[in-house]
Amino acid sequence: MDSSFSNIVPAPEDPILTVYFASRDDPSPLKLNLSGGSYRSEEEKPLVLQVVRRAEQQLANDMSRDKEYLSLDGLAEFNKLSAKLILGDDSSAVKKNSVVTIQCLSGTGSLRVGAEFLAKHNQERVIFVSNPTWGNHPNIFSLAGLSVEYYRYYDPKTRGLDFKGMLVDLGAAPSGAIVVLQACAHNPTGVDPTLEQWEQIRQVVRSKSLLPFFDNAYQGFASGNLESDAQAVRMFVADGGDCLIAQSFAKNMGLYGERIGALTIVCTSEDVAKKVKSQLLLVVRPMYLSPPIHGASIVTTILKKSDMYNDWTVELKGMANRILSMRKQLYEALQARGTPGDWSHIIRQIGMFSFTGLNEKQVRFIAKEYHIYMNYDGRVSIAGLSSKTVSQLADAIHAAVTRMA
Repeated sequence: MDSSFSNIVPAPEDPILTVYFASRDDPSPLKLNLSGGSYRSEEEKPLVLQVVRRAEQQLANDMSRDKEYLSLDGLAEFNKLSAKLILGDDSSAVKKNSVVTIQCLSGTGSLRVGAEFLAKHNQERVIFVSNPTWGNHPNIFSLAGLSVEYYRYYDPKTRGLDFKGMLVDLGAAPSGAIVVLQACAHNPTGVDPTLEQWEQIRQVVRSKSLLPFFDNAYQGFASGNLESDAQAVRMFVADGGDCLIAQSFAKNMGLYGERIGALTIVCTSEDVAKKVKSQLLLVVRPMYLSPPIHGASIVTTILKKSDMYNDWTVELKGMANRILSMRKQLYEALQARGTPGDWSHIIRQIGMFSFTGLNEKQVRFIAKEYHIYMNYDGRVSIAGLSSKTVSQLADAIHAAVTRMA
């Protein structure tokens, strides 16, 4: 019998998955995978926050809890607290009820729900993302029916922000187009605008009537301060214009596998917000119907209790500080080896990732000779390093730069 699927061709190679599988299958005891977006402890192990364990224990001991479906928009208290976390306690948008928040399947699901909504209801179906951007962004938006374009962002010469190019490209975008902005700890580059630059970006976005869609995957994970990492978003919300925010608790609470996030849409009035919510629920129902309850309950338990919230901020600051320490140690190790080139971008960049400036040839050399795996574009997860492996990576980079120019 012929198969219904006999004419299917193999999917194109995913470069990130290719690196992951190569690392997984490498038998070397020295192997080190720095391609993934997951935090590792100093012991190089996945970290479950102590406050998360406490929250789970509390939930497990509550015999009144059940496993019923959540409503389409998710856990109401989670939605309220998530919006408060990103928008702030004194947000005027929250006070005037012009904000819609629904629970989604982490940041990816929040982006997809927002994209599906925009494809149906935004007059301009072009969406601009940074060049480069997170590898999944173009797939999420194009499969939702939006047309993906790019604006300049990263300058390979300075390994910093191409701010002038960014403003020029946003200024040339068609009126009403959507623009994806990463709130902090830009993935993959680790390069963020300053607050002064954010204000200029806001002015261009608003003057061109562009619709900002923030990807907020790392709040608190960049600087270690939840308020500081929310400033760019709040700057846009404060001006009263429309704004979308995809939130994830994968990184900042270590809830990767719980798939817990939220989509917030800030509208111009309460009446508009009610209409928007009704249409968002029409997107959710045929997609997954009801979001999972466990992760939302963990986040809610932590955010609503002041002692747990405070303990979370301490653990979050600890993760951010460890990443900053790894950056410093790697930079100093390269300096000590006299590695050719300027490596100061490693300590100027922020967040989980660093765009090292290594090319694909050098990356493949490092994988083959040193069993260290990173993305072919040279993106390395600083959060995957430890004090024990910094010298291993520094040796590899030094060899690659001196031997594989």
